[in-house]
Amino acid sequence: QGQLAESGGGSVQAGGSLRLSCKTSGYYYRHLCMGWFRQVSGKERELIATIDTAGGSDYVIEAVSDRFTISQDRAKETTSLQMNHLVPEDAGIYYCAADADSWGKSARYCYESLRDLSYWGQGTQVTVSS
Repeated sequence: QGQLAESGGGSVQAGGSLRLSCKTSGYYYRHLCMGWFRQVSGKERELIATIDTAGGSDYVIEAVSDRFTISQDRAKETTSLQMNHLVPEDAGIYYCAADADSWGKSARYCYESLRDLSYWGQGTQVTVSS
């Protein structure tokens, strides 16, 4: 099992932006499904975005697809989540996850496989004030 380190969280006003990063170690980065989960107050942890690092296909759930973008930097072995036009309902803890067994098909396939994972990074806090 490799390690995941999230960063980039913080406090912003509604309408602001944040860019979260997830640095991997101990994995072969180019053969991964990577994903971003979030846990907002009163709700279960939810997978919101995935990327297949081999082919680069990505997927973001419809609820945030007009504001959030997932991307990767293979050289830095890092997956990022760009969040724009943040609203208070986006506040919570954001976690990244990796699956080394399901890469190479599609980001949607990654989504289905990552949903069943129970190993995440330590998370990064996002606070959005109105």
